[in-house]
Amino acid sequence: MLIDVYCDESRPDAIHSRLSNGSRLVIGSLWLQSANRTRLKGELHALRDKHKIGGEFKWKKLSPSRLPFYMALLDLFFAKGNELRFRCISVDRTRVDLQHFHEGDQELGFYKFYYQLLHHWILDFNTYRVFCDHKVNRDRTRLHVLHRCLSNANLSSKILGVQAVRSEESVLLQFVDVFTSAAAARLNNSLREGSVKSGFVSELEERLGRPIEPTSLLEQKFNVFEIRPGGSW
Repeated sequence: MLIDVYCDESRPDAIHSRLSNGSRLVIGSLWLQSANRTRLKGELHALRDKHKIGGEFKWKKLSPSRLPFYMALLDLFFAKGNELRFRCISVDRTRVDLQHFHEGDQELGFYKFYYQLLHHWILDFNTYRVFCDHKVNRDRTRLHVLHRCLSNANLSSKILGVQAVRSEESVLLQFVDVFTSAAAARLNNSLREGSVKSGFVSELEERLGRPIEPTSLLEQKFNVFEIRPGGSW
């Protein structure tokens, strides 16, 4: 089975800067069968047209006037069952020792966390393509090395590639941005009571039947992995 994985991050500066507006880095991923990708993209474009949404529909653009569209995104996500799955990794800055474990290199640490996000959901005998939101890296080999490490660690599966895509060119990256940023807002306790974003997250949690918080590895629909360096799940 060919699986496509779309990835985005929220608060990437959290692991190295105390000026960040949160203490947790969150990297999110959307997992779907490649055979369903064209249909899903069509459904997202149809929703944009129905609600007259021009341009990108990322988290930062969630407003009262656009709320019906974002609620329709929730409808779509949950209607797909396990055909469409979300997984994110939460990294608490206070538990990260960049100097000791990542050679003092926050970019290296960031991609090690990316590896942890992906590796544990790669299954034997499947084939994967990973699409990451484009970001400028100091070391231009980061995605190549991530691809190699995932391939070496998953010899019974095949990783076709790990490539950067600009979010303005992909409705699926915009889709995963909404869920990644919603999870980050809750995990960083940054939601303002009564705000439209707080209402969206509350509706998401209502549909999940639980708060957005760390889950077990077995959670398939909306998985939250809180990494504990040197510890367990």
